[in-house]
Amino acid sequence: MSKQYSIAEARHNLASIVHELEQMPFVELTRRHKPVAVLLSIDAFNRLRVKEQGFFDAFSAFRDKHDLKDLAIDSSTFADLRDRSPGRAGKE
Repeated sequence: MSKQYSIAEARHNLASIVHELEQMPFVELTRRHKPVAVLLSIDAFNRLRVKEQGFFDAFSAFRDKHDLKDLAIDSSTFADLRDRSPGRAGKE
């Protein structure tokens, strides 16, 4: 669950809120008890900024981050994943 601060609280406690953002992805700012804005950690912001990846790039990044054996995923699971049919016909 995210933390919430009124704008006035955030103004007075910005340094401590920034420290909190090093441990959590975001903090909500409220006005009259209604959420009106969000402060993001740099990690959360960078995830939003990343350009869309293709499947292979995303899968490669997943494999770099996680050991498939630790997740009980056999590498043969993905052996026939690629569609080997020809792509779209070129313009003539």
